[in-house]
Amino acid sequence: MSNLDLKPAANLCGGNARTGPVRDVQPGKQVLLGESTVVRRLLPNLGRRMVGAWCFVDHYGPDDIADQPGMQVPPHPHMGLQTVSWLREGEVLHRDSLGSLQTVRPHELGLMTSGRAIAHSEESPRDHAPMLHGAQLWVALPGEHRNAAPAFEHHTDLPVIAGGGGLSATVILGDLAGTTSPGTTYSPLVGADLTLAAGTDTRLPIDPDFEYAALTISGESEVDGVRLTPGALLYLGCGRTELPLRADVDSSLMLLGGEPFTEDIVMWWNFVGRSHEDIAMAREDWMSGARFGEVRGYDGDRLAAPELPPLPLKPRGRVR
Repeated sequence: MSNLDLKPAANLCGGNARTGPVRDVQPGKQVLLGESTVVRRLLPNLGRRMVGAWCFVDHYGPDDIADQPGMQVPPHPHMGLQTVSWLREGEVLHRDSLGSLQTVRPHELGLMTSGRAIAHSEESPRDHAPMLHGAQLWVALPGEHRNAAPAFEHHTDLPVIAGGGGLSATVILGDLAGTTSPGTTYSPLVGADLTLAAGTDTRLPIDPDFEYAALTISGESEVDGVRLTPGALLYLGCGRTELPLRADVDSSLMLLGGEPFTEDIVMWWNFVGRSHEDIAMAREDWMSGARFGEVRGYDGDRLAAPELPPLPLKPRGRVR
């Protein structure tokens, strides 16, 4: 998924983990994606730029698209990151400049590693399900891997943890409670889809060295005593060995975590770099048709890059 903001802000990110447990509720904002899809942008936000290596989270739906085109995101570039596509309802057709053509369906992992450069498009198929509901997330690649070869993975069989007390957890990426996703990772992290049956009251073991955040996908859940509904991100900090979870109604949420990302990065539009020069070169390469390749088969034009801001993009220190 692309950041379609025509005037994207430069987010100077990295190294802002809280050293102990906290309960900071961070509101998201409504963003129009394409012509018909409105998303809740939960990360980055004014109070939090990253959670571990997770640097971008959009939650969309549930949307009734029975008589609508649904998601229509034209070809666009990525650099220095991984994209994670996660669906609760509907399907998304992924195309990329490697030649990948894959329909991603609910509870399947679509994982694209941009590395040095890739381009892709995402769209609801012509004959699509009536509802669309899911999340798109980005993971920043650490410095030693940011120029890795681009790749796309599709995993249909993800491990599920039956936590007891009404909890079921699908491990989307990384490791949770000793259970590991088959998706490729480049830093210690976790992304999980948690389902809480009505009446759930349980505790989930987590890694005290990770910082965590939670967001409600549906229903209303209580995470470490904080009531959480769709539209906000609850940042939890580090230092916990378990996470209390409750729900009075059937609910689902996403848990994101990872070792604090200590590198300073610059994130602008669809690029993660380390300097203004990184970003400017990536933009120029996309506009000139170099480096990112071509997405074949998409019926429409590719996205043009926004203009760079007038002042140089500089990672002048870690966001606090």
